[in-house]
Amino acid sequence: MKKLIALQALVALAIMSFHAVAQQKTGFHVLRDIAIPSTGGWDYITVDGANKRIYTSHGNQVNVVSTTTGDSIGYIPQTLGVHGIALVKSLGKGYVSCGRANSVTVFDIKTLKVLAQIPVGTNPDAIFYDDFSKKIITCNGRSKDATIVDPATDKVVTTVPLGDKPETAVSDGKGKIFVNGEGTSTVIVFDALTYKEITRYKIDGGESPSGLDIDRKTNRLFIGCGDTKTMVVMDAATGKTVGTYPIGGTDGVVFDPELKIAYASNGEGTISAVREISADKFEFIENITTEPSARTIGIDLTTHKLYLPAAKTEPNPAGGRPKQLPGTFHIIEVGK
Repeated sequence: MKKLIALQALVALAIMSFHAVAQQKTGFHVLRDIAIPSTGGWDYITVDGANKRIYTSHGNQVNVVSTTTGDSIGYIPQTLGVHGIALVKSLGKGYVSCGRANSVTVFDIKTLKVLAQIPVGTNPDAIFYDDFSKKIITCNGRSKDATIVDPATDKVVTTVPLGDKPETAVSDGKGKIFVNGEGTSTVIVFDALTYKEITRYKIDGGESPSGLDIDRKTNRLFIGCGDTKTMVVMDAATGKTVGTYPIGGTDGVVFDPELKIAYASNGEGTISAVREISADKFEFIENITTEPSARTIGIDLTTHKLYLPAAKTEPNPAGGRPKQLPGTFHIIEVGK
């Protein structure tokens, strides 16, 4: 009898310990602001943790700063209507999507010197490097397609018609590309080598998807849906919704594969954190306070810190997006 009671106590303790870990907060908070002079809008931010660099879109250029000191390393010009930045470190080159120029600017990672301009689709927005196909992929908003660029030659390989406005795309690292279709709230899947469409998943539980990331081990997509203010976790193999979680008006999602946490950056001034307990079990952890306007996000996978561009704003008398106060643009660093 005593052994049974002792065993029951151990089981109860194990259950309590599991719940304590499952409910644990991130411990994340704002660590500092990295000021960047001059005025201009912004969109995506890319963090190269290994080389301790942050690349942030700002106005019509990309500002590059140090993750350690916050000091300016330099900037990349000739990026009219800049949106996103992708790095191909094996080739020592970076790629910037230029929405107003309908092109991609190629730059040298070491010197930040512009190497080439590549015409792509209309209004290229998100951009990323697929390590499986070894190609650069741009999401072109107005032409509703994706441009495939070979970074070995800096030539366009092909254009993939999507039939919807693509917001963000990710790769599963095994030959599939997943694209958020904003207009129809659909995830479009195409083959990374043949560029042929494989399938489409209607998003169940969210509308107007923007931010997107993936856990390659569990094959789960994390979809930030701004209109419904939800994060949808989707099975990338079936399109089935595994769970939905409340967030804010997001424009960016990142996933930390080591901490098993997905983060959605919200324009209201928070980061919503969702933890992956298993492939089919997730939990909302908390909203981490940042500041209003911090709607996009980058992650340093070496330090697990998060970086968000932001600026002080005031209401626009003409309506629409708030006006940026001159001289207030900065990057927020969030971590423990």
